[in-house]
Amino acid sequence: MRPSPPVRTPVTVPAPAGRVTEIAIGVHAYLQPPGGWCLNNAGILVSGGQSALVDTAATETRARSLRAAALELNPAPPRTVVTTHFHGDHAFGNFVFPEALVIGHERTRTEMTAAGLHLKSLWPQVRWGDIELAPPTVTYRDRLTLHVGEIRAELEHVGPAHTSNDTVVWLPAHKVLFTGDLAMNGVTPFFLMGSLAGSLAAIERLRAYGATTVVPGHGAVCGPEVFDAVEGYLLLVRRLAQEGVRAGRTPLQTARGAHLGRYARLLDPERLSANLSRAYAELQGLPADAPLPLPQKHAALDEMTEFNGGPLCCLA
Repeated sequence: MRPSPPVRTPVTVPAPAGRVTEIAIGVHAYLQPPGGWCLNNAGILVSGGQSALVDTAATETRARSLRAAALELNPAPPRTVVTTHFHGDHAFGNFVFPEALVIGHERTRTEMTAAGLHLKSLWPQVRWGDIELAPPTVTYRDRLTLHVGEIRAELEHVGPAHTSNDTVVWLPAHKVLFTGDLAMNGVTPFFLMGSLAGSLAAIERLRAYGATTVVPGHGAVCGPEVFDAVEGYLLLVRRLAQEGVRAGRTPLQTARGAHLGRYARLLDPERLSANLSRAYAELQGLPADAPLPLPQKHAALDEMTEFNGGPLCCLA
């Protein structure tokens, strides 16, 4: 019997505001459960009377809640904001921190500027607020070191993976790694705008840091075991894509017939359809660092909604 597609989750009231948890001295995770679409994590680093953020939030209200949390930890506003990639859930709230220097990979600025306020059209029911786009004003290519008081934060471009412009933030003295959306905990990975091959390579790079604490882009703070879970899903998608291409099925057809096993419990399972579109393209010769053509990307997003049986659930 062919398995049923994911059950459509009805759009309900927004999720609660985020909460702060200290994971090391001066290192705080700002968590927005349950972690699905647009409910991302952020980081607050505090040392020597200074503070910095790793990512912001999707809506004006959520970003202002993050600002209030940061000011409770340190009365002076954050001096820097690191944007891990261009997606709006991690970056739309940058404008709420006008005192801060926004830092990101050079492609983060390019793609954030090109995308604009793209998420607003995907979820028009969300109360986005009066968002103003604030892309990075300082960019880097490979690596950059940021000092926040006594905290040394090493930024590195890893990818293409989730996107073309992913930044991880490594705190070597604390063994803490902020992965952005290269790793998600309990949430389905998503690489339509990145690369399957690049995502698998990125997992090996993340392991090599030797982190004991991982702050994923979505989901609960965890340990390095999250990399095994992400890798397992990626390998499943690769196998499904190989089988689908050989059988002459479309990505959507392959998604509808797929058995996800333990990965069916991840939030936002509908991402499988879009992930398969990217995986198919790479199997058919698209380089890992090449974006999908826009018509193909838009078609993949439409098919993901069809696979879901209706609009995607966003509780931001």
